[in-house]
Amino acid sequence: MTSGDFVTGTGADAGPAGRSEGTAQRGDGTRAVRAGLPEPVKYEPTLPGPVFAAHFHLAGEPTGPYTYGRDENPTWTLLERAIGELEAPGQDGVETLAFPSGMAAISAVLFSHVRAGDVVVLPDDGYQVLPLVREQLTAFGVEVRTAPTAGDAQLDVLEGAKLLWIETPSNPGLDVCDLRRLVEAAHAQGTLVAVDNTLATPLGQRPLELGADFSVASGTKMLTGHGDILLGYVTGRDAALMAPVRRWRKVVGAIPGPMEAWLAHRSLATLQLRADRQTANARVLAEALLERPEVTGLRYPGLPDDPSYKIASQQMRRFGCVVSFTLPTREHADRFLDALTLVDDATSFGGVRSTAERRGRWGGDAVPEGFIRFSAGAEDPEDLVADVLRALDAAAR
Repeated sequence: MTSGDFVTGTGADAGPAGRSEGTAQRGDGTRAVRAGLPEPVKYEPTLPGPVFAAHFHLAGEPTGPYTYGRDENPTWTLLERAIGELEAPGQDGVETLAFPSGMAAISAVLFSHVRAGDVVVLPDDGYQVLPLVREQLTAFGVEVRTAPTAGDAQLDVLEGAKLLWIETPSNPGLDVCDLRRLVEAAHAQGTLVAVDNTLATPLGQRPLELGADFSVASGTKMLTGHGDILLGYVTGRDAALMAPVRRWRKVVGAIPGPMEAWLAHRSLATLQLRADRQTANARVLAEALLERPEVTGLRYPGLPDDPSYKIASQQMRRFGCVVSFTLPTREHADRFLDALTLVDDATSFGGVRSTAERRGRWGGDAVPEGFIRFSAGAEDPEDLVADVLRALDAAAR
């Protein structure tokens, strides 16, 4: 069985990375529903409710885990433990820090680890806020180099860099780079590596197992899957590298609310179910779009003919829920979106309800005006495909 075969299965196989001891021997679904739970206590809930506290009883010296609400919270602790168990199952020394958004997590890694005079390498086809990050880094005296994700092009501008930022699959273009190759080259010259794992999720890809120093993600998307909270996180294995990230969170106060953290933890229990259904729906939808003459530039890493398939199948356990394609014109794309009945026109992705949008409306992505980013939800695949095909027919008139 190849990893490409596994991605639409039950999650019981270990995929290309293999398995380590302990919780890593359990299937993805088992780990997801049990992740981060405390030891059972009679008459207590399985997942304790959110702890709302700005301060805690603290007689004497300030020792112990909970002193002030900006530093730690029991609800964060359980969520961070859960994410760590999914990002790096069975690995010792893994630390996760929760943030109020994905951008807060991204900023924490970058701005806590680079200084004026350092070099940072970013993808030039990544998340649309990265150009703003580049501007801010440059204003602080950091040299920023960029290159596309495809073809491992970031290697060409890596020399002397302090930190390499990778986004794979890229958003929204869905290009994939060889994580092992880039990490090996970066570490050979002392460069840190951070990977944006938002689109893949920990059940689709494990950057730390592939050698990265940090796995960073927006928990707003598929990780939580209901489109009702903002969240982010950073996971790493090296305490010395995570310490500046933790300090940055404290200094800027970039902390998640306890209710958001609790909702996120609750949502993890269905992550494997959602990921499998949404990945399967994305594959079926992509296959249906292959037959449409007005659709060009179709991308989905799970299609055998996709340019990213070969490397994606070697390092990804699931190919994700996002499909991208281009319709002939802006007007054609708008007609298509207006004709959809089961798909929300929204800018996020990864939710149980399918969403789609014309990315060009934001102006931050180098994509054609008719470019569509489509996030497959958990609807019945027959209904979803039928709605998309009907909307394409309507848009062509």
